[in-house]
Amino acid sequence: MTAACTSVASRPAAGEVAAQPIRFVSMYEKSAKIYPRSVQGRYAQLRWLIVGVTQAVFFGLPWLHWNGRQAVFFDLDAPRFHVFGLVLQPQDLVFLAGLMVIAALALFFFTALAGRLWCGYACPQTVYSEIYQWIELKAEGDRHARIRLDAQPWTFDKLRRRAAKHALWLAVALAAGFTFVGYFVPIRGLPAQLAQAGLVSWPVFWLLYAGVLHGHAGFMREQICKYMCPYARIQSTLIDGDSLVIAYDSARGEPRGSRPRRTDPLSVGLGSCTDCTLCVQVCPAGIDIRNGLQNECIGCAACIDACDDVMKKMDYPTGLIRYATSHAVERKLTRPQMLRRMLRPRVLVYGALLSAAGTAFAVGLALRTPVGLDLMRDRGVMARLGDDGHLENLYRVKLTNRGERALEVRLSAHGLAGLAIDPAAPLKLEPGEVRALAIRLSLAPAAAAALEPGARPVRVAVTESGQAVPAVQEKTTFVVPR
Repeated sequence: MTAACTSVASRPAAGEVAAQPIRFVSMYEKSAKIYPRSVQGRYAQLRWLIVGVTQAVFFGLPWLHWNGRQAVFFDLDAPRFHVFGLVLQPQDLVFLAGLMVIAALALFFFTALAGRLWCGYACPQTVYSEIYQWIELKAEGDRHARIRLDAQPWTFDKLRRRAAKHALWLAVALAAGFTFVGYFVPIRGLPAQLAQAGLVSWPVFWLLYAGVLHGHAGFMREQICKYMCPYARIQSTLIDGDSLVIAYDSARGEPRGSRPRRTDPLSVGLGSCTDCTLCVQVCPAGIDIRNGLQNECIGCAACIDACDDVMKKMDYPTGLIRYATSHAVERKLTRPQMLRRMLRPRVLVYGALLSAAGTAFAVGLALRTPVGLDLMRDRGVMARLGDDGHLENLYRVKLTNRGERALEVRLSAHGLAGLAIDPAAPLKLEPGEVRALAIRLSLAPAAAAALEPGARPVRVAVTESGQAVPAVQEKTTFVVPR
């Protein structure tokens, strides 16, 4: 597909506004490279604080020890997931589902409340793009220096700067990939394992992860947020006029225009915006926030820092670009009025659901028993008479030790007078062990003869040695044949 461009040929009449040119752009047109300018300010400091915290957690967790093992370790071979003192097994997928529900509700709640906070500050794509841009700044210089470097022919200085940048980028990507693999393979023995394995399994994944990170944070950057991330497309359904977003106060800023420093804008018939375009130059997505909120805006607030710095130099009040709701900007609401309107029904509903889901998740973990019991009737034999004349029902049982210490447990049956269980002797379960066994519930001939034919409700309980209260019990039925 080729690109075509036409413009309105007719001359506008007196008093009319000239029509904007109509452009037809190819869907396959190459995206213009964005050269974000470095910026300082309170939101830049906040972003770097979050970068530091998230990376300290990511790189530090695999090296922590807990009860003689790696504190956070996802053992796919067992399979068993260790999160400090919590041990999760495939039977605990309900907790993973709970985490997904909490994450979705948190997304709804925070987006309805304050837009793309996750994207602007904590998303891995944003965090690593920030790290890569800092390396680029140190290796190649700020915005104008990088533009000049791209335009000039290849020289030794250009080659040296590019090589240094890519070497540092690659070092970050390999370190992140190594750490990520360390969540699935014990990280302290990982270097030797990678050296011995060759190009198979985890080494390949390590290099693949590093390569993807290198490409995303080094080259694709804003294109990931624009085209690959679905969040930009769905945010319009989650926010409204009372959501806190980055907003440009057009009533105060327009008309734009340059003027000497500390000039009263009213004296020259202009608004507060000096049209310096710094808000555009610092934007990692390359948009002009003065045109209104756009899908590409990730809410990083770099434009706020840049604009506030210009306003201070001009001796104007800050906040020409600020976090605000569109209704607050349009209706000139005070901050208390804006905050009151933000606590609207959808935010309260999302908040209540998020609190309920979080509480249910925490209670579920707190009430999680140390022993798991799965009980299933043996469908091959409903009921039978044993050699000693006892009426027997057979079941299949799976016992799971969910903790990190060995347990001694015993099985017991309840619900019918004289009901016996085999095996009745204590069983020892090693840490994390899953044991499958067959059990037999039996009634003496006299007790069975006193019962009417049919299925009788009974319970099978598992009790830790030395404990009086069962740790877990399951309901089933005991069949008395005709």
